[in-house]
Amino acid sequence: MPPDKSCVELSFPDRMLAVVRKFAPDVERLDKVVRLSGGASQETWSLIAVRGSGPERMILRRAPAGVPVVEKISLETEAALMQAAERAGVPSPHVFHVITAEDNFGRGFFMSHVEGEALGRKIVRDEQFAAVRPKLARQAGEILARIHAIDPASVPALPRITPREEIETMFENYRRWSEPRPVFELAFRWARERMPDESAAPRLVHGDFRNGNMLITPQGVSAVLDWELAHIGDPMRDLGWICTASWRFSVIDKPVGGFGQREDLMAGYEAAGGGRVDPEVLKFWELIGSVRWGVMCMGMGHRARQSDRPVELSMIGRRTSENEIDLMRLLAPRG
Repeated sequence: MPPDKSCVELSFPDRMLAVVRKFAPDVERLDKVVRLSGGASQETWSLIAVRGSGPERMILRRAPAGVPVVEKISLETEAALMQAAERAGVPSPHVFHVITAEDNFGRGFFMSHVEGEALGRKIVRDEQFAAVRPKLARQAGEILARIHAIDPASVPALPRITPREEIETMFENYRRWSEPRPVFELAFRWARERMPDESAAPRLVHGDFRNGNMLITPQGVSAVLDWELAHIGDPMRDLGWICTASWRFSVIDKPVGGFGQREDLMAGYEAAGGGRVDPEVLKFWELIGSVRWGVMCMGMGHRARQSDRPVELSMIGRRTSENEIDLMRLLAPRG
C-alpha cells in the first residue's frame, strides 16, 4: 500500500523541529511555520522558535530531498557566502545551521530573520525612508568594498567570468532571442571597443547587488540578500548594476538605486578601502547593466511565444524598449 501523503505532510514540522534542536537544543516548539515562496523546487519558510529566552523568528531556505533543482550556485555555497559576508562586516542574516545529509531534511540552511523593506518602489518613495535615503548610496559603496575584500579562497569555488565572456554570452542570447535591434547593436559595439582592463586581480562579485536585493530600515541597510549570481570577476560590475536605470524605480534623477548619487557611492567605496573608482569604467558597467536587463527581457518575450501563460512573460518582454531608451541616453555624446 502506498504511503499516506497526508501523514508525510503532518510529520514535516516535527522533522523541522528535530533539525532546529541540533543548533538550538532549548527550543520547545515551532509556531507559525509558513511557506513564503511559491516555487516548485526552492522553498523559503518563516517560523518562530519558542525557547526559554523567548520566541525567535527564523527563516529556512530549502530544496526538498529528491527534487531536481537548477541552481546557479548551491544552497551550501550561498550559506558560506553569507557567513563570509557577516564576518567581513556586511549586513547579513546570521546562518544558524547548514542542513547535512544526516539531517534527512533535504538541502538548505536556517538563518535569522532580519527586519527591513525590500520593495524598491517603497524604498524610493515612502516617507519612513525619507531621512535615510540620502545616506544609502554611500552605505552601498561601503558595503560593496567589504564584499570585494573577501578573499575568494575563503569561500567555495565560484564561476570566474571576465567582462569579455559576459558580453559575448549576452550577445549570443540577444541574437538567439531577437531580431537585430539598432540600439543594442550599437551598445554591443560600444562595449567591445571600451572593454575594461582584465589585468587586475578579479574579486568576489555579489552579482545582483541592487535596490530590491537589500533590506532597508529607517536607519539604513539591514541586510544584503540573494547571492545566487555570485562569481569571481570585475568588482566594478556590482557598482554599475546598482546604478542601472531599471533599479531606480522611475526616480531617474537618483542614479544609485533611485535614492542617491554616483559620487556618494564612489566616495563610500573608496573610503572603505575598495580602491579608486574610474568613472568611465563605472559608466561601462552601468551601460552593460541596461544591456543585460534588456537581453533578459528579450528572453522573457521569447519564452512568452512558447508558453501557455504568455501574459506575464510578455509584460516583462515589452520592457526591452525601456532599456533601449536608457542605452540611448548613455550612448549620447556628452555636451
